[in-house]
Amino acid sequence: MRQKGTLGWLKHDVTHRGITAWLLTGALLAFYLVLYFTDWLTPIAKSLGLIHKWNLYGALYTLAIVTGGIYVIAKYRDNRYQVIRTSVVIFVQSTLAFSVPYVLELFNQPAVYLSYLWPLEISILYPKNLASAPVYFAVWAVVGSILIAPILGIFYGKRWYCSWVCGCGGLANTAGEPFRHLTPTSQGWWNFEKYAVHITLVLALLTTGLVGASYLIGPEQSPVLASYANSLQSWYGLLVVTILSGIVGVVLYPIGGTRVWCRNFCPMAAILGLVQKFGRFRIRVKDDMCISCGMCTTYCEMGIDVREYAQNNQDFTRAACVGCGLCEEVCPRGVLHLENEWDRDPQESLTMGALLEESYK
Repeated sequence: MRQKGTLGWLKHDVTHRGITAWLLTGALLAFYLVLYFTDWLTPIAKSLGLIHKWNLYGALYTLAIVTGGIYVIAKYRDNRYQVIRTSVVIFVQSTLAFSVPYVLELFNQPAVYLSYLWPLEISILYPKNLASAPVYFAVWAVVGSILIAPILGIFYGKRWYCSWVCGCGGLANTAGEPFRHLTPTSQGWWNFEKYAVHITLVLALLTTGLVGASYLIGPEQSPVLASYANSLQSWYGLLVVTILSGIVGVVLYPIGGTRVWCRNFCPMAAILGLVQKFGRFRIRVKDDMCISCGMCTTYCEMGIDVREYAQNNQDFTRAACVGCGLCEEVCPRGVLHLENEWDRDPQESLTMGALLEESYK
């Protein structure tokens, strides 16, 4: 509901695609273009005692998560799950994603980001980077990406990472909280999402495999393979890492909702979403209690029509769901509940062949 007064108008306008929302989008776009394609921020960073512009960006990113996190904790202070989850997000970003790599750089050590795993951070499994990384980080990169991440996905769903650890999701669930209701829920967007996110995953797998093969065989023995690997690596870095993840993923908050990257393009989300379909996580629906208010669907940052499941008394596991728990929080009748249980309906069992078709239903 729009509040009276200038501040009330501004709050409504910026969170409902008004002129101020478009101006904010333009300002964010300008900032990211300057960040990625110029060195204009480097002098500012050094004047603040930072090493380079990425330290400045990390500080601003962390500040946004901390400030937004305090807002979210205050807003949902009666919800233990939201308070703990948001507190963990703030802690992970402040330490593993910012302070630890910054301190390592101060001591002339490689900056390692322990909160990012492959394929979200695709470069950590490139053989050249593994060979030059500290042993503890190389081990963590391989074991964390290939074993720990999917195993935790089976037991706790993708929420353990997407809503508790990941910096992209952390920004969405804190600073992006006022914009979560802008996420599109149409069938067209769902059709785009289920193809786009898996295409990005295939590109990540192909890029990693090609770069790895080129390194192991050697550029001298196979210059053509090395050329293709270098080209694909460069294009993936520009299109996926820089444009989709770095720019689009944040710039579109005020007009497109907070999880544009996570929902449509993140290869990590695609993998964990597929794993989630096999695992224990699901949303339980209490029978015959839904009043069709639509609050759950409105506040789903992944564009899932939660109300349809609630109306049909249908427990569900959607590959897109990040387990943020806001649908449960905003439901006025307590119809929804996030669970980790093995006792699934036999009709929900999926073969691998059916999984790819059904994963985003």
